Amino acid sequence: MFPLTSLAHGVDDATRSFLENNTGIHFGPFLYIGAKHMVTGYDHLLFLFGVMFFLYKSKDILLYVTMFTIGHSTTLLLGALSHVAINAYLIDAIIGLSVVYKAFDNLGGFETVFHWRPNPKTAVLVFGLFHGLGLATKLQEFQLDPNGLLANLVAFNIGVELGQFLALMFIVLFLNYLRRLPLFSKLTLSVNTFLMCCGFTLMGFQLTGYLVN
Repeated sequence: MFPLTSLAHGVDDATRSFLENNTGIHFGPFLYIGAKHMVTGYDHLLFLFGVMFFLYKSKDILLYVTMFTIGHSTTLLLGALSHVAINAYLIDAIIGLSVVYKAFDNLGGFETVFHWRPNPKTAVLVFGLFHGLGLATKLQEFQLDPNGLLANLVAFNIGVELGQFLALMFIVLFLNYLRRLPLFSKLTLSVNTFLMCCGFTLMGFQLTGYLVN
């Protein structure tokens, strides 16, 4: 029912025009584009929501966010500067898989089915690498001007971090509200099942896009 191109980290026409015609250093616009991409990046936000779901202490939130940040910042900068990319549909399918993984983990699926659980911190770092590679892959589609590329990428990455921080504030506030509800323990199953369905849906859309394109 929806155009597949709109589900592959699409950008609006104004942003596309700017990226395709950009020359030189434009720190402010790239910072804004990075922040907007994260705030509107439903796949990134779903993954972060899953990661935050059972984190109650500030130090744990900071640790997991740091692991995710290290992951996606590394591949975003190195991928874009070194021109390392994979098919946008495939990388977005892997990002969808990260949502499935976290929801399945929150439901205790690994212990129940496999009697084993991946290290959650390592998993967040690894999937962070894929999230960053997805950003790098998308940026390379616009053939950015090499003049000032590093500065623009740094601005974009700072924007992503600012957008992530803003999104996390709302996620944590929403989760704190849910945790105060008497039915929170029952909501755990339904919310994470819904989260897993969203992840599978994203994977399905992206894999279909890969096959038909």
